[in-house]
Formats: sequence, C-alpha cells, structure tokens
Amino acid sequence: MRAVAYQIPQAIEAETSLVDIDLPRPEPMGRDILVEVKAISVNPVDTKIRRGAKPEAGQWKVLGWDAAGVVSAVGPEASFFKPGDEVFYAGAINRSGTNAEFHLVDERIVGRKPKSLDFAAAAALPLTSITAWEMLFDRLDVTRPVPGAAHAIVIIGGAGGVGSIAIQVARALTDLTVIATASRPETVEWVKSLGAHHVVDHRQPLAGQIEALGIGQPGFVFSTTNTDDHLAQIVELIAPQGRFGLIDDPKQLDALPLKRKSISLHWELMFTRSLFATADIDKQNALLNSVSELVDAGKIKSTIAENFGTINAANLKRAHALIESGKAKGKIVLSGF
Repeated sequence: MRAVAYQIPQAIEAETSLVDIDLPRPEPMGRDILVEVKAISVNPVDTKIRRGAKPEAGQWKVLGWDAAGVVSAVGPEASFFKPGDEVFYAGAINRSGTNAEFHLVDERIVGRKPKSLDFAAAAALPLTSITAWEMLFDRLDVTRPVPGAAHAIVIIGGAGGVGSIAIQVARALTDLTVIATASRPETVEWVKSLGAHHVVDHRQPLAGQIEALGIGQPGFVFSTTNTDDHLAQIVELIAPQGRFGLIDDPKQLDALPLKRKSISLHWELMFTRSLFATADIDKQNALLNSVSELVDAGKIKSTIAENFGTINAANLKRAHALIESGKAKGKIVLSGF
C-alpha cells in the first residue's frame, strides 16, 4: 500500500523530511478495524513529531492522526462497525499513522462519519473535536458554573483547528458567552462566522479588552496556543475560582500565580484514552457519534479551510510548512491517493 513517512527527524525543507513509500497492507486483530483511508487532515502534532521522533533504525515513521474512510475489514472481537461503513477518527499517537492507504485503528475511538459531509470535510473534524469536547466537558466542566463569575469562556487562538471547533461546540451545547481571540482581519471574520460573541486581539493585553466588554470576569479560559505568552493576562482576567485549561506545551508553566484566586489548572491530551487504554476509552466513539449528529443537524460545520489535493509527500510538505508558519486557519485536508 502507498504511504508517506520519514526515517530521520528534520526540517520540512529537507528533501527526505517526508517520502512516498510502499508498505505491506496490515490485517486487523482484536477490536481493530482496517480502514481504507479516503481523506486526512494535518495537525500541529504531526509537525512536532516529525521534528523530534526518530523511528527505530531502518524503520519508517508514518504520521497522521485524522482520517475519514471506509471500513475494509474488522478484527474478530470488533462489533461497532462492519465492512463498508463510513467512519472518521483521530487514531492513537503510539501507533502507525493515517498517511497511508489502509490504517488499523481500535474501533472504540472511531465514529460514524457525518452523512452530510464528504470525506475531506469529515477528516477535518475528529482530533480537534475530541480535544475541544474533552476540554469543555471532561476537564473544565463548563456545565458547572463558577460562583459569581460571568458565565463566559475565553478561547485563546480561536481561528486555529481546535479553537474553530471549540467555539462551535460551546455555542451548540452550552449557554456560555464565547470570547475568542484573533489578530488578523481574516481570522477575526472566521471566528465570528463560527459563532463567537466577542473577538479580542491576542497581540494586545487581554485583560483590559475583556474588562471593556462589560460582562464581568469569565469563569473559564481555554488556551490553545502560546500559553506562556498569555499566562499573566489569564490570571488577571479570569474570575476567582475559575478554571483554566490548555493544550499546548509551554517551555515552562509557573502555576503559583493561580493560587491567590484558587484557579484550577487542566491539561488536555486527546490521545490519553487511547495511549493508556483507559476504562472509558469508548467515550471517544460516543463523542464522535455525537459530533456526527450535530453536523448532520446543521449545528456544527466542518472547519476545513484548504484542500491541498492528493495524499503524497509533496502536498504533505506544503501542509506542514503552512502549519509551522503559524498562519493557518481552520484545517488543511488532503484527499485520496
């Protein structure tokens, strides 16, 4: 089967940073299903692993965690899906990735593809939807108000992949006032189109801009990027006893300033359930099925921003480069081999 992979972690500009290769087609065992990949999307995690993770000598590292496709075969213990079913999912970080014609994945982290979307639009959703959903409901517990706080959430990096879906999930499933950050005219319009009630500029101090909205101190902050640059402002703007969550990897994070306001700190990694095979791993199957229903009901739309064409090394290099530039909005997808 065709695949895109690498053997040496290096800059995306290097000739062999991503390479077109052929690999044996895998066979499903246990609760795995084998998916014929129709479309993928690219996430910041792809670029981080490409730069830093070295496969064993002589082996290839296949990246990619978002995919939409058709079930080709199922393992002997699988029961959620059958061959021919259309699915979407975000895979597991400790297994071979989705940048391949066929991919093995545990059925418990797979959902039914939205019927109203094509494969490309569906592939844009899984990783970011799981991340946003788990942060909002499993980590920040936004359905439990913070006493005395404005029932509002600040989403830092609103135009990114996770921010784009977090805005929509918060609007569709909660009564939170959604304050998103964006800094360029095109990203401001993007987050407004997704349903943000207010937009503030993350290149300027956040606390004063949010105070000027006149709604009070928000109970929740969800930081998707550059948390180390914004931490002091987050502590200033959030309400006492507020809840603060992040998904990025600051070089350091001093939590001591959170103490005075009794701010709780929550870190989200959507791969945790699959990485540790947690007792509730199948919650991601249910979660993705709920996202699919919301899409088909017209309450959430795909965050696809650009389709870079066929799944191959050249197009994936373009996608990685754009993500690393920090100028991407929404999701970049690729379709077919």
